[in-house]
Amino acid sequence: MAPHAHLAIYKVCGKDQCYGSDLLAGFDQAVDDGVDILSVSLGGDADSFYDDVSAVGSYGAMEKGVLVSFSAGNSGSDPGSTNNNAPWAITVGASTLDRDLRTSLKFNTSTVLNGQSAYQPKNYKSAPLSLIYPGSVSPLFATCTIDGLVDVNVTGMAVLCDDGDIEWVAKGKVVKDAGGAAMIIAGSPSEGYTTFASPHVLPAAQVSAFDGEAIKEYINSVSDATATFSFHGAVYNVTPSPVMAFFSSRGPSGQDPNVLKPDIVAPGVNILAAWPYSVGPDPSIGADFNMISGTSMSTPHISGIAALLKSSHPDWSPAAIKSAIMTSASGIGNDGKPIADYTLEPADNYAIGAGLVNPTAANTPGFIYDINPATYIPYLCGLGYTDAQVATIVRRSVRCAGVTAISGSELNLPSFSVKLAKFNNFNKTVTRTVTYVGDAASKFTVEVDQPSGSFVSVSPKTLAFSHANEQAHFSVTFSVNAAGRLGDNSHDGGSDLHLLRCQLNEGQA
Repeated sequence: MAPHAHLAIYKVCGKDQCYGSDLLAGFDQAVDDGVDILSVSLGGDADSFYDDVSAVGSYGAMEKGVLVSFSAGNSGSDPGSTNNNAPWAITVGASTLDRDLRTSLKFNTSTVLNGQSAYQPKNYKSAPLSLIYPGSVSPLFATCTIDGLVDVNVTGMAVLCDDGDIEWVAKGKVVKDAGGAAMIIAGSPSEGYTTFASPHVLPAAQVSAFDGEAIKEYINSVSDATATFSFHGAVYNVTPSPVMAFFSSRGPSGQDPNVLKPDIVAPGVNILAAWPYSVGPDPSIGADFNMISGTSMSTPHISGIAALLKSSHPDWSPAAIKSAIMTSASGIGNDGKPIADYTLEPADNYAIGAGLVNPTAANTPGFIYDINPATYIPYLCGLGYTDAQVATIVRRSVRCAGVTAISGSELNLPSFSVKLAKFNNFNKTVTRTVTYVGDAASKFTVEVDQPSGSFVSVSPKTLAFSHANEQAHFSVTFSVNAAGRLGDNSHDGGSDLHLLRCQLNEGQA
């Protein structure tokens, strides 16, 4: 993302564990050393920000002008599974990118299915291989563990293995040691259409659970099932892209649902990464790089883009950089449709946040939503924290009794998350302040794609700027009637308003 950036690396974890004291020391040392961006692919469960060392450490960094880019976590598609939910940091989800390391499979029914593998053998002679599924002999053999292939003859065959029990590359070693010529791995149903490219030890293809089921049906329907493997290397312009990874953690935030998390999405599936120890099973295949998937991979993409923005705009605060990244993001995939989830259904904002990052557009966002660090103190008081708990985060004495508390929906963030309830007649208005960062006079007109059953009103609908650093204010009113309220949380008389997209269109004045 930023190939000329200077890197400082802080070791805060051992091989198997991370201590909060080490993480906090790393934050403080980095800030003291004068870093501009902190990329932190770490996270843990915490019910409150004062118990979250990542939140405490990143707050201190933010106050010193350092943006912290955090991974959202890999806890899957369950609601409320995100880590690192502090509003003063940017939280990154993981998606696919528009390329595959493709292995295609042709069957003697002329059907062709596409899978992935980081092992792309040169001069591979494609020929039909007899196809076998050990799970047909016994369900115990379906995942191709060592014991599972002892009683199954796979010599010279392509072997279909289910996901589970052992790692993917280890499955290939089991198949190879048993005499198998190639392997197909069928993904777990919980993974949807997410597939992975691993550094296999034999010709292989990882396919989705749905394609895996189709292959099993094919094997059961004919007496001479075969598969022909073909390797195509990197295939570009794959559609749809991006697609949300099944493992990418989803909002809403457990600490404060009034702050939308994650903030942004970046590529985090099948990313080439330097690797510190042997890749694959023993003996080593001699690779110094691995194909890794996770929000730990998507986070550095955002960190690098943030470094580029800091270089172009050295006066921008962490909130300004975060704002530019979010307001320039896209919720549309390369097929012209809303970004798809791992099920290929449209992903919601608890999955994608503002959408897929667009580095070029982020450099010229038009205007930014900035936040003075002092604003977070009334916000923390508004969460009901005690003076001591707030002091734990901000590292100085605080008296909430003398502060006018605000909610997360009132923070000057480039996203909105509101709770509509009976006590406010299913109606809520929030205000935002924007700072113009363009060169010439411009105006922006809002368009709202509002959820069914809701009403969203923006005032004023047009913002006009004549010079850089000029500020303007606007308010957004969210409402929904009791009969048509959104969501399924009628038990508490409330409604979460989500899947709202506001697009500000720039036109020269």
